[in-house]
Amino acid sequence: MAAINPWNSYRQTATLTAPRGQIILMLYDGAIRFLESALRGFAFTDPREVNMTIHNNLQRASDVIRELDFALDVDKGGELAVTLRRLYTYFQQRIQVSNIRKQRAGIEEVIQYLNVLRDAWATMLKGEGAAALGDQIPRPAFAAAQANA
Repeated sequence: MAAINPWNSYRQTATLTAPRGQIILMLYDGAIRFLESALRGFAFTDPREVNMTIHNNLQRASDVIRELDFALDVDKGGELAVTLRRLYTYFQQRIQVSNIRKQRAGIEEVIQYLNVLRDAWATMLKGEGAAALGDQIPRPAFAAAQANA
């Protein structure tokens, strides 16, 4: 029998029980964390380690950004949701090019934008309307799938 990792159990429970708005914040944090880990890969000397670290972390960041995109409700979100969808598409493109060319600039740019979006989202959650808005925010696909499992 495999050993249970308490950190994974905690993360799964936190994801399943977090309010919808908080899940979006967690997704922003995760994308930023993966992108920063990819940047650390440039410091390695072994080419295999450089490529694996950068590639794997950029793939994970891309998956998280895809979840953010899936969580958008263009019908309810209007122009803001459409603008965010365009931004997420741009982020995906910058990450893909950065991964292929193994260049830092695109990764750093996406981190800057994600930090602004993350901070704006966190500020909104702290606001008075956050509780009411939280129920209207669609739950990201991965969280909904885990909740139904």
